[in-house]
Amino acid sequence: MTTNQSTAAGIDFTQRNVGIDLFRALTMFVMIFVNDFWKIHDVPKWLEHAKWGEDFMGLADVVFPCFLFVVGMSIPFAIERRYMKGFSVESTIGHILSRTLALLIMGAFITNSEARLSPNVAYPIGVYFILMVVAFVLIWNQYPRTNNRKMKILIQVLKLIGLGILLYLAITYRSPKEKVFGAHWGILGAIGWTYLVCSFIYLLCRKNIKYLALAWGVFVLICMLGTKMNEHWGASAILSFPRPNFYNDFLAILHIGNGALPAFTMGGVLLSLLATKYAGWRPEKKVLYSFVLAAVLLAAGIVARRFWILAKLGATPTWVFYVSAISVLTYALLNWMAEKGKSGWLDVIKPAGTATLTCYLVPYVSYGFADITGIVLPDWLTHGFMGIVNCLCFAFFIIGVTYLLGKINIKLKI
Repeated sequence: MTTNQSTAAGIDFTQRNVGIDLFRALTMFVMIFVNDFWKIHDVPKWLEHAKWGEDFMGLADVVFPCFLFVVGMSIPFAIERRYMKGFSVESTIGHILSRTLALLIMGAFITNSEARLSPNVAYPIGVYFILMVVAFVLIWNQYPRTNNRKMKILIQVLKLIGLGILLYLAITYRSPKEKVFGAHWGILGAIGWTYLVCSFIYLLCRKNIKYLALAWGVFVLICMLGTKMNEHWGASAILSFPRPNFYNDFLAILHIGNGALPAFTMGGVLLSLLATKYAGWRPEKKVLYSFVLAAVLLAAGIVARRFWILAKLGATPTWVFYVSAISVLTYALLNWMAEKGKSGWLDVIKPAGTATLTCYLVPYVSYGFADITGIVLPDWLTHGFMGIVNCLCFAFFIIGVTYLLGKINIKLKI
């Protein structure tokens, strides 16, 4: 079964949306920056994650949901362009499933490593990091297309070597508590499950904004009904059934959680469709309407804060509304700069937007080499202002390495 309805509903996906690339690049840059805080101390509170139960949101609490939002913005482009190239619905479903599986596998290896390794394992955590990333590259590198039979065989051999490395790491892994390798997904896994759910919803609805908006509303409603309210309202969820129960088990099967994460991604899908549908508007008009939309989301967050705290760890509705407003505004401003030719100063971080997965994994190689060699930063580079500068420089360094890897055809694509 094939389809060529690539311009249905007056929405054309033939033009690349540079604003999405810039949004993705900026989000990944900030993610690398805040993920590097573990090696420094005296980080300003407004940059860090809020603690469990704290009514607060730092910069680090904004990055992951913004990335989920931009994942959603990319979904319509990815799916519609497959249709434009003549791929069938069945092929597209297979592509979505394979991408999800790749994210789950990578998420499992990264998340297991966060517990570090037992001293009884034959290799240190630094070796684990490096072998893990090498295996990911061997399996999911964007190899050049070729009709050469020997090259095709070589590529398959490289992929098999990568699979062998992952199998070895999984079998030999032991945590400090002597636990074996487990199905823990982490950030990449959460992205994978959310991408799967929202991609299938998009496949069913295509460019029907009304139904996609309904799906977003359902996710937000699930979040509002299933999230514990603040102490003034009893510190319990509106729907608080005894466990186990069908409702919560059904949400768990679909990996929807309390609805917050798919709400971000579905919000990105909606903004992407609206931005594409009204691409012909003047840049100033698009920014104005984006500010109105962001103001509505911000107002919803202000009202929601009367009932729920602002917390990433609790995945509260307030957090969903605030970060969605931030995402809409950030995209609108970046897209305006791109259309006005004022985004040149962001070229330095562009590789983070076009080779995002590679950029996310490169830090693990850096941390691996530091662990193996025993390199320790001088104390004056690990606290206060200089610690922040250190993390900023590290983020630019990682993006630079990602750019150079792209020049030698090392770029992960799933």
